[in-house]
Amino acid sequence: TDLSVFRALSQFLVFVYCSLLWRGLKFILRKVTGRCELQRICYNNKHGARRSLKIGTTPNISDSLLRSALSVDSDRVEKTIDDIMALKKINPDTNPQLGVSLGASLLQIVGYRALLMQVEKLRREAYDCENQEHEEMLLKLWKELRPDTPLSGRISKQWCEIGFQGSDPKTDFRGMGLLGLHNLLYFAEHDKATALQMLSDSLQPKHNELNAAEWEQKSLDKAIGYSFAIVGINMTELTYSLLLSGALKTHLYNVAPELPGLTHFQQTFCHLMQEFQRFWVEEDPSDIMEFNRVRAKFQRRIVRQLQDPDAALCPHFSASDLRLVNL
Repeated sequence: TDLSVFRALSQFLVFVYCSLLWRGLKFILRKVTGRCELQRICYNNKHGARRSLKIGTTPNISDSLLRSALSVDSDRVEKTIDDIMALKKINPDTNPQLGVSLGASLLQIVGYRALLMQVEKLRREAYDCENQEHEEMLLKLWKELRPDTPLSGRISKQWCEIGFQGSDPKTDFRGMGLLGLHNLLYFAEHDKATALQMLSDSLQPKHNELNAAEWEQKSLDKAIGYSFAIVGINMTELTYSLLLSGALKTHLYNVAPELPGLTHFQQTFCHLMQEFQRFWVEEDPSDIMEFNRVRAKFQRRIVRQLQDPDAALCPHFSASDLRLVNL
């Protein structure tokens, strides 16, 4: 017990010492540079993740200030900037660029929070076959992926042709709710050629099931052999988990000049779908039973990429007309 008390006291003293040391260092830096921490962050880091990640974790951006701007209302963001400038005793007339830079980063920070709430709402909304809008989205997905094949009925084994597990796709949406359907439909509509090619590839047989003549005739490097829609729902879960953990901040802050929105999230999903297919082919699994292993390895690769503050998973994704700007 005495040893535990001693350790706790030692840890507390170290914490106090480090806090005082850090405060002292910041005081010296302000005196030497004539700039506070926020000014140094804004002036020494380019717009994007390098700047916004640091601003989001600085004690000067309190939770109360961020909550006041959570509605992503420009007037509230301006009010938040005025409050911060007043708190840090910064003259906005002599530091006009600071307000612009700080405003852009604040929009990214609160925009990320708003996006998370929007995505979570879609994920929690269950597919309802009595909801006409839900049904229309599902039928539209079929038409986008099978434009030349009429659907025999709402309940049909044909759904397996685009990668669902059974006759009624609604059962496959349970984990990700409407979010999975939204993502699949976005991919099919906004990057249709790629989605159709991926669907076609996913239906190819394993190369070890073909003889040499058949293999040459198919002109395939490697077979894909997975369920397109199910993988789409799985990649939806991966994209969602990256957003929820905050790992996706680097990418979104680097590709969204101001507000990360649902479109950015869906474009990221589309990119991960394509990258997972390439990764699956590289791994060359013996069968679909290896899916969880390959998926876990793929996720580790993406997480490592996102640890780079300059990471941008899909800065030039074909469905995107957004470009980075320097602020």
